[in-house]
Amino acid sequence: MKLFRSTKAYVWAGSILIIAGIMAFAMVSSMGKTVASIDGKKINEDELHDALVAGYGADTLDLLITNKLIELEAKKAGIKIKDAEIQKEIDNMVASYGDEAAFKEQLEASGSSMDALKKDIVVYLQTRKLVEPRITVTDDEISTYFEDNKDTFTQAEQVEASHILVEDEKTAKKVAKELADGGDFAKLAAEYSTDTQTASKGGSLGYFGKGDMVGEFEDVAFDLDVDKVSEPVKTEYGYHIIKVTGKKEAKKANLEDSKDAIKETLITERLQEEYPAWLAEVKKDHDITNELTESE
Repeated sequence: MKLFRSTKAYVWAGSILIIAGIMAFAMVSSMGKTVASIDGKKINEDELHDALVAGYGADTLDLLITNKLIELEAKKAGIKIKDAEIQKEIDNMVASYGDEAAFKEQLEASGSSMDALKKDIVVYLQTRKLVEPRITVTDDEISTYFEDNKDTFTQAEQVEASHILVEDEKTAKKVAKELADGGDFAKLAAEYSTDTQTASKGGSLGYFGKGDMVGEFEDVAFDLDVDKVSEPVKTEYGYHIIKVTGKKEAKKANLEDSKDAIKETLITERLQEEYPAWLAEVKKDHDITNELTESE
């Protein structure tokens, strides 16, 4: 098991749980029932069960055993995970994707679900609280990390913007007039924008820096004041109407402002390093029987 901090890792773990669920279904269902057929040739649940166990059984069972160990150790240590802690992790993941719509889209694309993700987060938080007491991060280590990675803590100027993209100038002028007459930007983006990735999100592009967008678009976006809307801007993609919704000024790297983030990074790295040793020690304290591997 890997201690996950990224959305992808949580989603991966969720997919394992989905596989486990399928296997459980196959085990409790009445064996012999037909689940598919090709030209009258049947595939029954016995075959499905055998294929699932052969393909995923060992890894899935190992994960389930590990999760059960973590659950037992957390209970013994009096560790309880609050809903607010779970939500904080979800909020961090949503922020990493830019907005909730993009986050949910990725979650659905992975074949996972919010319920599965929450279960994975609980396991992660339980594990972190069990392993973290073994970890120490000093001020000197934080300072060294800052000096070695100073460029990553320098923030360039950024703009937050939304846009409505259309194919021709005539449509662009029509949309611009509707906006000037008091039209709602988000509704018009949903109605007119040909940018399918942002249209349903009010045209939101999130924050971006210089060099992230084509020059014509970028020049206008960085010149606009917050809450101002541009005239139609032509680029290789068509005609854009841009609305700036936020700005972040450039900031030089500052150790004091970066300490918490650096400490979190170092703790996360060391959790990954310390976890295998912790798990090996925990396994020695429990009587574990794995019928799947023992029967092979």
